[in-house]
Amino acid sequence: MTGPDRNDASVDDVVNECLALRTRMAARAVTRRFDEALRPLKLRVTQFTLLVAIEKGEPAKIPDLAHRLAMERTTLIRNLKVMDRAGLVDAGPEGYQRSRSLRLTQKGRDLLGRALPLWRQVQAQLEAEVGAKDTPELRALLERLARSQP
Repeated sequence: MTGPDRNDASVDDVVNECLALRTRMAARAVTRRFDEALRPLKLRVTQFTLLVAIEKGEPAKIPDLAHRLAMERTTLIRNLKVMDRAGLVDAGPEGYQRSRSLRLTQKGRDLLGRALPLWRQVQAQLEAEVGAKDTPELRALLERLARSQP
């Protein structure tokens, strides 16, 4: 027998039910909105979230930061090196392999300060679209999914 039988998932099931498809579609749409808002600063939302995490100081080790942000370590290092060349972050003398002293430069802190109002504007728009009642639940569900690693 060729093709799926009645017990197998159908293409329609994937289109209508797939959590991976829906979350990736939503993530791309949300990312585009933040990237568009941050474009005048030549900043992407991925860089913005790194600036925030580094400024907050949690966590300082590269593997821990990658885990906290649900990023591949190599992707995180690649992004940090770009931000380092732009003069936004400094890694301690340990370098990027086991850095315990990531910090924002003054240029990085200044950029973060200019980016925060742009982020807040998009954040408020998205929260309004989701609804005040549903936003905390959505945030909690996304957090739960992000932490449900095998």
